[in-house]
Amino acid sequence: MTPPARRALFSLIVFFAVCAVAGTFLQRRVGAQSSQDESQIRDSLKSFTDVYAIVEQNYAEPIQGDKADAAIYDGAIPGMLRVLDPHSNFYDPKAYAKMREDQRGHYYGVGMVIQQQNNKVYVITPYEGTPSFRAGIRPGDIIAAIDGKSTDGMTSDVVAKNLKGPKGTHVQVSVLREGQNKALTFDLVRDEIPHPSVDLKYEIRPGVGYIHLTQFQETTAQEVNEAIDSFPNLKGLVFDLRGNPGGLLSQAVEVCDHLLSKGQTIVSQRGRAYPDQNYTATHGNDGKTFPIVVLVNRNTASAAEIVSGALQDHDRALIVGETTFGKGLVQTVYNLSENTGLALTTYHYYTPSGRLIQRNYSGVSLYDYYYNHAGASAPNSSNREVKMTDSGRTVYGGGGITPDEKVESPKSNNFQDTLLYKATFFHFAAHYLSNRTVDKNFQVDDGVINEFKQYLTGQDIPFTEKDLNDNMDWLKTSIREKVITSQFGQLQGLRVMADWDPMIQKALTFLPEAQALEDTAHKVLAQKAEARGGATAQ
Repeated sequence: MTPPARRALFSLIVFFAVCAVAGTFLQRRVGAQSSQDESQIRDSLKSFTDVYAIVEQNYAEPIQGDKADAAIYDGAIPGMLRVLDPHSNFYDPKAYAKMREDQRGHYYGVGMVIQQQNNKVYVITPYEGTPSFRAGIRPGDIIAAIDGKSTDGMTSDVVAKNLKGPKGTHVQVSVLREGQNKALTFDLVRDEIPHPSVDLKYEIRPGVGYIHLTQFQETTAQEVNEAIDSFPNLKGLVFDLRGNPGGLLSQAVEVCDHLLSKGQTIVSQRGRAYPDQNYTATHGNDGKTFPIVVLVNRNTASAAEIVSGALQDHDRALIVGETTFGKGLVQTVYNLSENTGLALTTYHYYTPSGRLIQRNYSGVSLYDYYYNHAGASAPNSSNREVKMTDSGRTVYGGGGITPDEKVESPKSNNFQDTLLYKATFFHFAAHYLSNRTVDKNFQVDDGVINEFKQYLTGQDIPFTEKDLNDNMDWLKTSIREKVITSQFGQLQGLRVMADWDPMIQKALTFLPEAQALEDTAHKVLAQKAEARGGATAQ
């Protein structure tokens, strides 16, 4: 069998494996299928193979290699799954490997984020403590060669693949840096690169901790617990889940377990194919409590909504921000042949009060579902299910988690969008530091702004004095963040933005309200304990 034929056969095997898993799931859902139903499925699969055979034999160009894979991986399988729901998903070998890497929270390589811009691959940031960071590679460096081989024509994916490798192996990376006459070459030793889900944790006010959580992976609960324990005399916590797309359910449950009281419900899963499952706090917080403000936005989803909903339903935290995404469909990931995977929806999530997290997606295009859910399709309280928290506060289901205190994300203007689209601050920082260094007290003064204006002019980026004056606070913070990141690392840059972030600053003002909520939660728990005790005595 020729390689193209073998590759096409593998693609078909994967397709039928997906069909088999989906078919088994659907059969469980509807019970034993009739022989007529099974005959219809066989006829449908035969129709597909007939169509594929005709296309493969008669299409104007040979269906080989990547095109054959795309017909199955990017066409037939996604098309079938989109009919079911927006979240059932197929992972080709590359996507499946990336998903597993994200879940594990580590990989082997040199430790840098890279991005392709204008046909060049730039270092966006080296992770602190990694081989690339220790060697002195900086944001803004252009990767020119790897092991002596030019990166011209390489995509960022290909460059990343060449940078990764077994622990302890060497790789030579040559970079071009503004202000240097020739390429700089670094001999890096690959190592295990941790990719923590908690990317920023620090005491943002005396006695008040701040934690930003990017996703839920295998190490998340341990990271969150260690972050909380690192704050001395903790009197309040801002838990930032903005932009968190979710991840592993087990980690969301474990995070809640350490913040709620033992025995409290965290989340339930209800489906038709498998028995319902209820998750409760098995360890609990041992009475260690403090006021919590959870910060969310429209891109807070899935496992992040489970945590938000559980803490809200038990009056354990005040939810601040925007109504969350509304992703309450549970996917079970099935391992398929050829290192591929199928994420198939098998359950719905419900919060402790019984709220359905999932937003309605019937009659909504995939684009609008993901990118326009804050518009006409967004739910409103008039047509949503009404539930109660432990203390009797009203909460709504059927469309994400509604915040207790609504705070809108800052809206950008055209001038800001232009600068961000062109990665202006990123490139200006490399330009600014090409002939100087700064210390951690660096501030953006009039001299820096004048140099920034000259840079904009040199890059043919139009601006007016009004543009600058109307956005001056944002401009100064954005410049400082990139310069500090380039000089001292990503963590210091993240702190610059967090110290300025209007939503974080607003969240801090709600800590007294969160404390009152926590006091109420204590009273409710005490009343329930007293009621149980009374019932036992009788």
